[in-house]
Amino acid sequence: MTLTWEASYAIARELRRNHPQVDLNAVSLQEIYIWTISLPEFEDDPAMANDEILMAIFQEWLEEDLE
Repeated sequence: MTLTWEASYAIARELRRNHPQVDLNAVSLQEIYIWTISLPEFEDDPAMANDEILMAIFQEWLEEDLE
């Protein structure tokens, strides 16, 4: 599976799987960016990231954690 910035839900699921103990109240967008581009399946241009994309990933992750 290839991940791109458009796959915010899939990225959030992978981040949740790789960082299960993270406190989402303390995570920064910079951390989400670093963790995302570090995912082995991530194959998009890191320079394409912006706050809107990172917030979408965060929101998806938060919603997954609430379920």
